[in-house]
Amino acid sequence: MNANKSEEFYKKLKGQLLDTSKWPSDYLYKFIVPTDENKIKAIEEIFNNTGAVVETRQSKKGTYTSISVTVNLKNPDAVIEKYKAVGLIEGVIAL
Repeated sequence: MNANKSEEFYKKLKGQLLDTSKWPSDYLYKFIVPTDENKIKAIEEIFNNTGAVVETRQSKKGTYTSISVTVNLKNPDAVIEKYKAVGLIEGVIAL
């Protein structure tokens, strides 16, 4: 994920989230990260103390790890805040 995604992208995402969900709501994040324990822990820390369910799965060769995070958030702004925080971690791709 590019940490410098435009505000226009986030504005569009917020509109879509408002149109498709009733808040508070569960939200599923999916990330791909090079298999690096520090990066995986950094993502887990962002969702620490939120009641999130975090699942990880390594690729067949172990080069990459997919991370799925399901968490109940109060509004679209909270969703975007987490995307921006994870976006600061180098090498993370948000799906």
